Amino acid sequence: MEDLFLPAINACIVVLGDIGRSPRMQYHACSLLEHNCNVEIIGYQETEPLEELCSQHSKCKIHCLTPVPYVNFTPTLKLIFKTIWQSLSLLRALFSINRPTFLLVQNPPGIPTLMICYLYCLIMRSKLIIDWHNYTYTILALSMKDGERNLLCRFARWLECYFGGKADAHFCVTKAMQMDLNNNWSISNVTVLYDRPTPRFQPIDLYKKHDIFMKLSKSYSQFRAETRDDLEKIGVKESTAFTQKLHNDIVQYKADRNAILISSTSWTPDEDFGILLKALEAYENNALQHSQDFPNLLCIITGKGPQKDEFVGKIERMKWVKVSFVMPWLDFEDYCTLLAAADLGVCLHWSSSGYDLPMKIVDMFGCGLPVCAYNFKCLDELVKPHQNGFVFENHQQLSEHLNFWFEKFPNNANINATKQVFIKHLQEFQGLRWRENWNTHALGIFNKYF
Repeated sequence: MEDLFLPAINACIVVLGDIGRSPRMQYHACSLLEHNCNVEIIGYQETEPLEELCSQHSKCKIHCLTPVPYVNFTPTLKLIFKTIWQSLSLLRALFSINRPTFLLVQNPPGIPTLMICYLYCLIMRSKLIIDWHNYTYTILALSMKDGERNLLCRFARWLECYFGGKADAHFCVTKAMQMDLNNNWSISNVTVLYDRPTPRFQPIDLYKKHDIFMKLSKSYSQFRAETRDDLEKIGVKESTAFTQKLHNDIVQYKADRNAILISSTSWTPDEDFGILLKALEAYENNALQHSQDFPNLLCIITGKGPQKDEFVGKIERMKWVKVSFVMPWLDFEDYCTLLAAADLGVCLHWSSSGYDLPMKIVDMFGCGLPVCAYNFKCLDELVKPHQNGFVFENHQQLSEHLNFWFEKFPNNANINATKQVFIKHLQEFQGLRWRENWNTHALGIFNKYF
């Protein structure tokens, strides 16, 4: 595609969160860089952003916000203090950058982001673009006693609607959200930009699976060969719990290997891991009764967040025989590879608004990994039951899917037809990646306004 941007275009991306854990905004930055923009990103840097954004040769500059200090206040006072701190920190960062042609803002969080960015654009005569991932007020309601009826939530919704409606252009993640913004927020100039995987999320061969298992075995015992007998077998050069490399460098799966179930999370209230725990407990009970028909299951949960310790405590209080857990924090490349090495993905995101879609499913599909996803009202824009995955609404349904998928693992002829259907639809999904999708749906919007 012909590059339509002029060399002098300056873009600023605002993420009032961890830049490294905001993949969609990082992908925006990479796409803008490809089209000759000078990009500046404002946000927190708790984890390492993409290499393309940190390279010394990049035309991207990252401005780190000062983290909010801990204060021993009441919850309401903490929220007020956090808002004031972030407002001042964001203003300081904004007035330290080159005047941008446009400001691309992630929402949520909309408070204080939308108000501060609108006022900045008004003063600097820059254009404001909002990328709607969800709604601030619905996320805030999760922690409020009266939910969305709470006074703070209603005020947050008013602020989000008022300042959100003043943007020059909008992106959102689903058609359902586009319709809601139009019908209930009177925002009509919204472009649906679906999340799509980058080329990093790809199916991998058995050699790469063996390599990631070997790497992880150095830190996590669940990936190690159970006994030294594996290495003492004639012809075996390397061995993991799942694979072995022969002296002729041929890699093989182990016939009696465990199955791998994987999920990723930020450990926030919009994901109910209690459902997964109950489903795994049901799987364990069934597998113990039919031990020859169901494999041991390794459940990998990546990510970090506020509810992780509580979940770990629940796991440790239960006695597991057929199920084991590992909860690693992985760098981006290892995360991509491990997704492609798993046997089934699980997504427990249920959406506070019902209008967003989990990017983790997009990543899994990019790797060719089928998924079991918690069902909500717009999930069908991404997950097609019995075409690229399964949906569930309670732990019984999830348990049924696990039993179906892993019965007589890995050689159940009864599910081969299902697997072939999944492979076909996942390959079709992988045919459209972020870059091509962004060029088709987003590039024209930037050029239209700027």
